[in-house]
Amino acid sequence: MRHGSIPGAHGRVRPLSLLGDPVLHTRCEDVTDFGPELARLVEDMFATMYAAQGVGLAANQVGEPLRVFVYDCPDDEDVRHLGHVVNPRLVEADGIVLRGPEGCLSLPGLEAGTERHDHAVVEGFTVTGEPVAVHGTGFFARCLQHEYDHLEGTVYADRVTGWRKGRLMRQVDRASWHRQGSRG
Repeated sequence: MRHGSIPGAHGRVRPLSLLGDPVLHTRCEDVTDFGPELARLVEDMFATMYAAQGVGLAANQVGEPLRVFVYDCPDDEDVRHLGHVVNPRLVEADGIVLRGPEGCLSLPGLEAGTERHDHAVVEGFTVTGEPVAVHGTGFFARCLQHEYDHLEGTVYADRVTGWRKGRLMRQVDRASWHRQGSRG
């Protein structure tokens, strides 16, 4: 990303991978090339996330099975957190476990109560290879865990249990994007 530019301003909006696409249930590969293609991917991911009105996006959600995610997400105090992490590791997920509404750009229009820790720390690298540690609480901690899960091949629907799971799967079956196939 160019210094001082708005993330995604020079990016291209890519099609989203929707639930049912195998890329969403495949563990993503480590990034080994921190060159211009990675910078372009991150820029496109920001553009796609903003176009879809999301707060986070993982690379496999745009069909790239690489360990990268972007975010522009508030925490519970409405402080904005903006950035990206390459090759992230979830090094802490602790504190109180809260069930809260969670949605996903790969399951558009749906949400379900999902349990997450209210504190999370992710370590990784920037697009230029600099080490980075991201600390999140509340809603932002939920976002970090959600995006990290994507890179592990998990979507939030996999964490939903009981009657909530049944209700969510019935909603998926009725969703227009689901009946049209796995790519949107």
